[in-house]
Amino acid sequence: MIGLLGSLHCVGMCGPLAFAVPSLRGAWLYVALDKLSYQLGRIISYCLLGLIIGTIGRQIWLSGFQQLISILSGILILLAAISRITKLSYFSKNPSFLLKPFNRLFSYALKNKASHLIIGLVNGLLPCGFVYLALAGALNTGNIQNAVSYMFWFGLGTVPLMFIATFSMGFTGQLFRKRINKIIPYMMLCLGIWFILRGMELNIPYLSPQAPNEATICK
Repeated sequence: MIGLLGSLHCVGMCGPLAFAVPSLRGAWLYVALDKLSYQLGRIISYCLLGLIIGTIGRQIWLSGFQQLISILSGILILLAAISRITKLSYFSKNPSFLLKPFNRLFSYALKNKASHLIIGLVNGLLPCGFVYLALAGALNTGNIQNAVSYMFWFGLGTVPLMFIATFSMGFTGQLFRKRINKIIPYMMLCLGIWFILRGMELNIPYLSPQAPNEATICK
């Protein structure tokens, strides 16, 4: 669901990058394969990030801090959302600060006519608030396999709209981007509140489930 909803943001922010990647083969089937290869590259990068964050999350869960990390993740997401809504964050005023290294890498790949798969891999490493949200979710899965799976499905959720958008350039107008960026912080607020409630273990099914105790696990 994060991937499907976040794909609106992806179209607004990453769509122009996808359009900038030329397809050297004119037939529509080859163009479609190139664009799918680009999406595959993004998903691979997300899975690699999931592998890293899952390794960290596993150590946290083994140490018994899963409840604390869920609450802290929620608080950080809430702070990020509030900073975007109020526009107090330095990064919201100076987004190019984080994007400069990526832009250089992306430009180098385009200049050297790298494959769509390679450029997609680079795109997957783009500093992005929605990817960070997904990584926060992956961190709270508790093990490496689940974290990688979480990031895989997140990436897959962004593919349909991103793939369609590569054939519809009108999707990424300035007005569209502004509207999407206004919605994103409020979605972040909802996710942050959910992480906090989950960490509090209030015994609310699905929303804030109670963690099983050791006796239950032994049975």
